[in-house]
Amino acid sequence: MRTEADGAGSLAEEIAGLPAARRSELLRGLSEAECDALIHDWRFWARPGQLPPEGDWFCWLVLAGRGFGKTRMAVEWLRSLTEGQSPCRAPKGAPERIALVADTFLDGRQTMIEGESGLLAMTPDDFRPVFESTTKRLIWPSGIQAFLYSAEAPDQLRGPQHHVAWADELAKWRYVEESWSNLLLGLRLGARPRVAATTTPRNIPLLTKLIEDRSTAVVRGSTYDNRSNLPASFLKQVAGRYEGTRLGRQEIYGEILSDVPGALWTRAMLEGLRVRAVEDFEQVIVAVDPPVTTGEKADTCGIIVAARDRQNNAIILEDCSVQGLSPHGWAKAALAAYHDFQADRLVAEVNNGGELVESLLRQIDADVSYRAVRASRGKVRRAEPVAALYEQGRVRHRGLFPELEDQMCCLTSAGLSDGKSPDRVDALVWAVTELLLRKKNHPQIRRF
Repeated sequence: MRTEADGAGSLAEEIAGLPAARRSELLRGLSEAECDALIHDWRFWARPGQLPPEGDWFCWLVLAGRGFGKTRMAVEWLRSLTEGQSPCRAPKGAPERIALVADTFLDGRQTMIEGESGLLAMTPDDFRPVFESTTKRLIWPSGIQAFLYSAEAPDQLRGPQHHVAWADELAKWRYVEESWSNLLLGLRLGARPRVAATTTPRNIPLLTKLIEDRSTAVVRGSTYDNRSNLPASFLKQVAGRYEGTRLGRQEIYGEILSDVPGALWTRAMLEGLRVRAVEDFEQVIVAVDPPVTTGEKADTCGIIVAARDRQNNAIILEDCSVQGLSPHGWAKAALAAYHDFQADRLVAEVNNGGELVESLLRQIDADVSYRAVRASRGKVRRAEPVAALYEQGRVRHRGLFPELEDQMCCLTSAGLSDGKSPDRVDALVWAVTELLLRKKNHPQIRRF
């Protein structure tokens, strides 16, 4: 089942476009109770492409750019399932147990539950659920419950049963295949279990399988479909950063990008190198690629955490990269990663910052184990030996790193296909080079 967001406006947009006199006439004819009901009437505010599709679907997959309204769509779908005429009585056939799955617990709480378009903000007062932060549970006045899960902990979804589920930002999930599988195995309550999956797409195998599944209803749309509800500053920022680029096709228009011909890494290669279990490490490195500029439009500061195991293989543990921070800000972020992972050393490229990079880091932490690295070859030349290690299966990823892997699969002999700086990849290259392509030392062994 396929559905495209057709770009048609909502009823609210149509009324807003009427002459002022006619618009005032319509609104004056409404009572206070009718106005209050209209505020929470999603069919009045929604564009046609934002309403749940008709038909016998199991998965409602929303692939759309940033700001499209994906969160609101899923929230209003759950409202339609849980709200009845009385706040003390659920509608007939309402789901009693709902799964809310996000990339992390914090993402779930800030977006799905407490966000501007989240469940608490969009629900009328007399139906509004209560969120118990200690149990990570929402409870409606009618007794319906929703449970918040993190895709960083797939085993939490092993066992619990649910009637329906909402999977938010599916393409960003750290352990996407395992979390999705466990979620589906628990959707076994009621006569018609269903799941809504909302995400800005990325080229991962799971999305391809879902799109090809006949029980999936696919909705696609772009950021610009929702321009009437977005601040001009947001549209300007998004357009300035992504419009006209390959990544913009993904982040604005919701396209799933295919591999770039000639890229040093491919999606298939990376999918075969994912691990979840973590063994003893002999060395942990934090590698930093400092940005040259500062401000909102500055390059990202690449911060990658990687480790070497006893078999002399490297494992990428985390992408802690940050963007838009001051030098002091990204230095703090790098040192936070250094301490959080009990790293043996922090390495940073100093071609542009020179001794100022070390000075900045030591102002914050005088005892950091630090080594400066200086590039004598171009970024692509430095990356080629590391890509060869990936081909040999000697570098693995602990889970999914969407932004990093997007850069990896766009890096060719000519650089990134969108002309941007490969900041995350640069930090990764320094980390793997330090771990596997330099002479080893013998620091302490630790467990995670």
